[in-house]
Amino acid sequence: MNSLFKISLLFTAVFAGLAVGLGAFAAHGLKSVLSTSALEAFKTGVNYQFLHAFALALIAILALKFEHIALKLACFLFITGTMCFSGSLYLLTLTEIHGIALVTPMGGLLFIIGWLCLGFFAIRVNQSHLIFKG
Repeated sequence: MNSLFKISLLFTAVFAGLAVGLGAFAAHGLKSVLSTSALEAFKTGVNYQFLHAFALALIAILALKFEHIALKLACFLFITGTMCFSGSLYLLTLTEIHGIALVTPMGGLLFIIGWLCLGFFAIRVNQSHLIFKG
């Protein structure tokens, strides 16, 4: 198996598992501690983490068949974007260190660039390879 498959699937598992735990923590442990807006920000971090965990799963599946720099770049951008975007929202809501909020839009930008890389891959991949043959 190739390294892109292993890395993207590993981060899929880690990010999705953490999102489940963090979502439960928010729903049960933080509900009475955080303000409504802080709780919503935390939940936004969880939602984006889940979404990009599934995007990494898609990359893992594609990596089984294709080796393309755009897939590798999208994987890196989704991992880094999740750490920046979701991680900064978690830290902001739990610590109230407002300077960390500057990292959140950077994570969003990394997500956008990652999705553009995935789109570039879709345009560049040879269409005859898109049909999986068992």
